[in-house]
Amino acid sequence: MSKTKGGKTSESKKRAEKQGSVRMIGGDWRGRKLPVLQSDGLRPTSDRVRETLFNWLQFEVAGAKCLDVFAGSGALGLEALSRGAKTTTFLELSVPVAKQLQNNLDLLNATNAQVIQGDSLLWLDSTLKQGGGENFDIVFVDPPFHQALMQKTVDKLFASEVLSNESTELPSWLYLEQEKEQPWPNLPEGWTCYREKSTSQVRFGLFKRMA
Repeated sequence: MSKTKGGKTSESKKRAEKQGSVRMIGGDWRGRKLPVLQSDGLRPTSDRVRETLFNWLQFEVAGAKCLDVFAGSGALGLEALSRGAKTTTFLELSVPVAKQLQNNLDLLNATNAQVIQGDSLLWLDSTLKQGGGENFDIVFVDPPFHQALMQKTVDKLFASEVLSNESTELPSWLYLEQEKEQPWPNLPEGWTCYREKSTSQVRFGLFKRMA
């Protein structure tokens, strides 16, 4: 096995190069940096975008049940947990990325979260077929770009009825993050855009169900 000048093997160097990090913006874990595996399509929500989003949600996160549909680094769901979310469920397709996310949860002693490794769309389909599944107050949808996943995901999300119904004390919120040039997906009647912004490459918005 070959070694680099610094003493590391070339393989360990390659592994190190494939790791990045995500930093918690606020809450109990503010300032904590967590390792993130780099993977095709994995694009952690930036610090700037997360700070804006959670400013919008500052009075809604505490006590909420959250779902992070394309979790990746888990940046959105972890930020919610840091700020007092009751629970977060992470859906992630990649086995190594899901394992890293679970490792980070273990590192943080986050016992109020679970990682489900598998296809997010199939999970929503199975929830629809089972009926009476768990409901969530805040859902984060940030799919890989350029794969035409947003409308499909939103359609399955509402068909599965995983968003909490109107009888709950907490309102329902839906966060969407997508390519800047794409129009927002079609949402069911009664849902409206509460806030939205754009960066050079990303369009992100927070949607709320109107009473």
